[in-house]
Amino acid sequence: MPSAPQPRTRHDPDVPRVLITSGPTQEPIDAVRYIGNRSSGRLGAALADESARREWTTTILAGSGSKLPESPQVTVHRFRSTADLDALLRRELPHFDILIMAAAVADYRPKSSQTDLLGKMRREPGGLVLELEATPDLLKGCAERRLPGQVLTGFALEPREEMTASARRKLERKGIDLVVANPLETMDAGTIEATVFGRRGTGLEDGEGTPGPIPKEEFAPWLLDLCAGVWCRLGGGDSATNSEAKPAGRTGAHG
Repeated sequence: MPSAPQPRTRHDPDVPRVLITSGPTQEPIDAVRYIGNRSSGRLGAALADESARREWTTTILAGSGSKLPESPQVTVHRFRSTADLDALLRRELPHFDILIMAAAVADYRPKSSQTDLLGKMRREPGGLVLELEATPDLLKGCAERRLPGQVLTGFALEPREEMTASARRKLERKGIDLVVANPLETMDAGTIEATVFGRRGTGLEDGEGTPGPIPKEEFAPWLLDLCAGVWCRLGGGDSATNSEAKPAGRTGAHG
């Protein structure tokens, strides 16, 4: 069982500690089968590698089978289900300054008993009806438990015509700082075209977008610059002039 949350500590108070979630959840139907999604974890891995390159303390919570960062400086914890990820977030989040919730977390899971999870359902004549129940809203829960100065970032993967409205609703509903709105086709692509919206006081109330589709490896520094800028703007770090925590520039993202 995860230990009780403890207040985060920082070796260098001017440099943010970054926690990233990545990849899919797998919600068990029985001991063999599960409901999952197509998330590859590629974006989360790119974010973790870029954060480590900046010498920021970085941990990634990675879904089963998702791509892992290459940097040996990144701490990796694996999860399978929404419940697993929830437990990891409760344990890890108090020790970090920035959370980037890039994992594709299931909205529903099978309503299963412990007996179901110990065996395998057999094929029977006729159909099969699975009863689903809502999963807990992990990002909203993180916002409710947040410590002063933490910056929380979520994602809104929506049809292109609904992205802006969905992102603004998510900001309010979940009580977070930033939402990355990107179209559904991002999930299977090597590129991402996104707009980041922020709550009042972040400087991103009107949104800031990428210059069209860019590789996910270039999107990572672009997004980390924004997150670090908001962290400094909202009072993170002991020195607003510290160059390590300030945005490192987004020349790569802009080509």
